[in-house]
Amino acid sequence: MVLTMGELARALDARCWGDQSIRVTGAAEPAAVRPVDAHGGTLAMAMAPKYAEALTPGSIAILAEGMDPEAYGLKAAIFAPRPRLVMAGLTRAFDPGPDIAPGIHPTAVIDASATIGDGAAIGPFVVIGARVQIGQGARIGAHVSIGRGARIGDRALIHPGVRIGHDVVAGDRLIVQPGAVIGGDGFSFVTPEESGIEEIRRTLGTRAAVTQQHWTRIHSLGAVELGHDVEVGANATIDRGTIRSTRVGDGTKIDNLVMIAHNVVVGRDCLLCSQVGIAGSSVIGDRVVLAGQVGVSDNIQVGDDVIAGGATKIYSRVPAGRVILGNPAVKMETQMEIQKAMRRLPRFAQQLSKLQETVTRLLEKG
Repeated sequence: MVLTMGELARALDARCWGDQSIRVTGAAEPAAVRPVDAHGGTLAMAMAPKYAEALTPGSIAILAEGMDPEAYGLKAAIFAPRPRLVMAGLTRAFDPGPDIAPGIHPTAVIDASATIGDGAAIGPFVVIGARVQIGQGARIGAHVSIGRGARIGDRALIHPGVRIGHDVVAGDRLIVQPGAVIGGDGFSFVTPEESGIEEIRRTLGTRAAVTQQHWTRIHSLGAVELGHDVEVGANATIDRGTIRSTRVGDGTKIDNLVMIAHNVVVGRDCLLCSQVGIAGSSVIGDRVVLAGQVGVSDNIQVGDDVIAGGATKIYSRVPAGRVILGNPAVKMETQMEIQKAMRRLPRFAQQLSKLQETVTRLLEKG
């Protein structure tokens, strides 16, 4: 896609300075951008003075409000009142997306009872089961499988190698990155008598006689329900519920390698970053942010607007609006004080050792 500077500024609802007729052929970091020529030029992402130092005179750029394009010798510039939001619009304008040819590839296997919406594109070796419903304008990459009775909304983008289990329901504009698995069975087992896990939960660590027991599988009869505008990262997994569905709310974004277990409920507009793990039957509120490697124990409630820093481990209920960090999770300011105190321990140990030596000498003299 090729746009002029003026067209791009209007699409981004941003202010343009300089020659608005210059054609924009793409975007890059400032150091990689050359001066514009008769064919146009690449737009430099220079939304802070430290990045703008690498700009080449005669080029075009996105700048933050207050920066002076003439000082950098630019031909034209677009001003970003909120740089990352402009970045989102810019990358959307130039992203061609995956190569999925229009229509249905001849190698796709589609059950006769499935319904495919108008304008859908289905790639090679896709398998679509009985009674599946695919919405209008959906794009499904190679080697995707969609189980019986699943319903996928309009304008979905499902990248190659995705596995969607039976009876999964997803809203409009779903995006699933390669290798994700939605709707696998939950990890749920039981023993004929009280298991060691149940025993230590009851006794908080004390074990009686250990007996040999066999794990019996609890089957997953529920499904997975995803709202509108949900994104699921590469190799993420969302397990189906035991009886009721595992649910993910509208607008929630799930990063690569995230694990959402059976019966979990995730609210609207959450961010679950890479390697987050949420154990079974936990409830995550709206607009919650769980940074990388956060772990949530089973049957936990996390309130709305909670932010958990990286590698936080959540073992108990978290009230709405709290910012937490650490293992076990505590308020972020408390964790920072703990870390400061930990760094002081070697000094305290030295002071204590000197004090002990002083006391010993005094006692020997006395």
